[in-house]
Amino acid sequence: MTSKSSLPRFPERSGHEGAEHSPGSKTGLRALNALAFEALKLKHPEIKAEWLPWPKYRDATANQLTQSIIMWIRLNGGQAERISVSGRTIDHRQVVTDCLGNRRMIGSLQWIPGTMTRGSADISATVKGRSLKVEVKIGRDRQSDAQRQYQRSIEAAGGVYVIARDFQGFYEWFTDYFRDFQRPKTDKAVKICGEHFQENRLFQ
Repeated sequence: MTSKSSLPRFPERSGHEGAEHSPGSKTGLRALNALAFEALKLKHPEIKAEWLPWPKYRDATANQLTQSIIMWIRLNGGQAERISVSGRTIDHRQVVTDCLGNRRMIGSLQWIPGTMTRGSADISATVKGRSLKVEVKIGRDRQSDAQRQYQRSIEAAGGVYVIARDFQGFYEWFTDYFRDFQRPKTDKAVKICGEHFQENRLFQ
């Protein structure tokens, strides 16, 4: 059996770029939308299937591709979340009225830098016990130096780093890579580390 870490399509340290596939192939998106529809029927058993809206996951934009990948991972039993390394803006502005009745805006916008690791991937996930990071790149978008450094740190720690350019490529890679992986047995007991949190205190 071919080792998952030595598949020729995925050169070491280059980041998995998805499987080779026919241009314009949409079998992955069709599979995603069909699976999402089945999940919708299970969520709303009181509603007739013909009355439920058909999911419309796409991959034309980076945002659409990110949403599609996250949903595919979740529907296949994994955990996935979007990671934002950008900061946030706090609006300190307010409109005031002076003694002459004139209204004007005072205050300013404050930018708070993000606290995430520079170069973090767009999606952080866990699939069948494996740590998976997915970087979404549409069109001519390429990795930055910080993203390449982040990729090296993930691979050095034993995680999987994937560059997704369309859903079909990710879908075929995901299906092939995780086909033979078995979900590890997990201890479902609550784990609290530290001498101040003794296990016998949890259930008193």
